[in-house]
Amino acid sequence: MVNVHELDIINPANEELVATVPTTSPAEVDAAVRRAGAAQVKWAALAPADRARILRRFADVVDAHRGQLARLEMQEAGHPLGNAEWEAGNVRDLLHYAAGGVERLNGAQIPVEGGLNVTFQEPLGVVAVIAPWNFPMPIAAWGTAPALAAGNAVLLKPAETTPLTALRLAQYALDAGLPEGLFQVLPGEGPVTGAALVDHPGVAKVVFTGSTATGRRIAARCAEQTKRLTLELGGKSPNIVFADADIEAAAAATPGSFLDNTGQDCCARSRILVQRSVYDRYMELLEPAVRAFVAGDPADPATLMGPLISHAQRERVRSYVPEGAPAAIRGEAPTGKGFWYPATVLEGRPDDRTAVEEIFGPVAVVLPFDDEADAIRIANATDYGLSGSLWTRDVGRALRVSRAVAAGNLSVNSHSSVRYSTPFGGFKQSGLGRELGPDALSAFTETKNVFIAAKGY
Repeated sequence: MVNVHELDIINPANEELVATVPTTSPAEVDAAVRRAGAAQVKWAALAPADRARILRRFADVVDAHRGQLARLEMQEAGHPLGNAEWEAGNVRDLLHYAAGGVERLNGAQIPVEGGLNVTFQEPLGVVAVIAPWNFPMPIAAWGTAPALAAGNAVLLKPAETTPLTALRLAQYALDAGLPEGLFQVLPGEGPVTGAALVDHPGVAKVVFTGSTATGRRIAARCAEQTKRLTLELGGKSPNIVFADADIEAAAAATPGSFLDNTGQDCCARSRILVQRSVYDRYMELLEPAVRAFVAGDPADPATLMGPLISHAQRERVRSYVPEGAPAAIRGEAPTGKGFWYPATVLEGRPDDRTAVEEIFGPVAVVLPFDDEADAIRIANATDYGLSGSLWTRDVGRALRVSRAVAAGNLSVNSHSSVRYSTPFGGFKQSGLGRELGPDALSAFTETKNVFIAAKGY
């Protein structure tokens, strides 16, 4: 049967049709899994140095086409061109980093009586990576690069709204010499294509980034087959500013912490906690900083913030800030075509809906606190625990609060807590497992223990 279903890819900055992409049926998913399984056996049998060499070549091809990838990302996701260029470069860097780990995927020799005991890190087989629309290229690479490096095949399902860069990466992989069928991109809707991947017995692991609600459903389906799973889910991250901090630096850095990618970031510091004694001064400094965060044409080098991804997402954000609702700070955004929404800062209470639910837009709420214990209490008063920041000149306080805040990724006197060379993942309802960092490849392997009896040993 011919698959006639298509996805319309809309430019969120002007609402124009960019492309139509055929979806992947369950029967086509089954065929893709079979092709991937056959390719994976040959890929895993390659010498580690050869696998690493091909992955580095893949990284070089990506690097040579960064401009094309960035323009596609700008069109399908509305990201400012500078951000999109960085994202394409991040894919390149992830591939190089993963390639460097291929030959260091070591087992162990464990002293035992009567022989030799060794362990091997064996690839899982076929891995499904279900990527989100907010950072289509980097997050797809977070799962794909280490999975390939560890000897697996990868089936990547991009989000319905952003499949174009993923499809282009699949072509670059073939150009670089990856075996046919090893890395396939399967566009489609989550309840159809995504569900077929999750349920397929030939898929050994699922890597999912998205909402907590969808993550729970995927976890339940994986549990039926005892299928390996990594989840990176929602966040409601705190940005804690103590009175002893460099208030000017903290205020200047705040807009980027919740407005980058128009707030469509699980790590967005959308809860700003400010010690009461410096609250007024901080707010005075924050307003001009927010207003200077320019929203506009993604192709304009001066643009720092693009549109939201879709009409539905804009309506979701609007539901948290009804028309005419008071705002402490409200920026400007283009009018007319496109899914634009202005930067918005609210003042509130820790139990407000805006302070506990993930809005996924350019909206932050500022909450005063009294002392260190109060800051920790408010910071942890959420179901999420993905990321966060704290600003202080006191090293002891930085260590105490970092240990007390229930989050997987924290930064002190900065908002930079995510790097491809360090572990990433969440506490509580923000997910299961860790991605990135030196142990990323191990997450795509099983440990096999082998004892070899040796007489007289």
